[in-house]
Amino acid sequence: MIRGFRDFIMRGNVIELAIAVVIGSAFTALVTSFTNSIIKPIIASAGEIDAAGLGFQIRRGNEATFVDIGAVITAAVTFLITAAVVYFLFVLPMNRANERLRALAAPQEAAETPTPVDIALLTEMRDLLKEISARNARP
Repeated sequence: MIRGFRDFIMRGNVIELAIAVVIGSAFTALVTSFTNSIIKPIIASAGEIDAAGLGFQIRRGNEATFVDIGAVITAAVTFLITAAVVYFLFVLPMNRANERLRALAAPQEAAETPTPVDIALLTEMRDLLKEISARNARP
């Protein structure tokens, strides 16, 4: 049981996933701060002067009924920035490194797979029949 758990933990995918979660969490905080401090005020400036941002009030006088469209746009921008950075800084370099490792691990010249015996015999028979047919066709 312990050995199976150790094998599970030591798999490359689990370790990569743990690293991705930690780095993703730290980076998400940075992107959230950026979007809340810079993007959200820009989006909120598109709203009415009396409104708390880009959105609308369902019931006047009740702040709990404010539909904040700017917050949804900000969340989408946060997601896109986070996804782009994770892809370009982590996924793409990792894929390139894996391709290079596979190229180094694979033999430079691919060894030809041996022809099965039945295929080799059929090929030889075909060639012999062609040769016999060519001899008989000559006058």
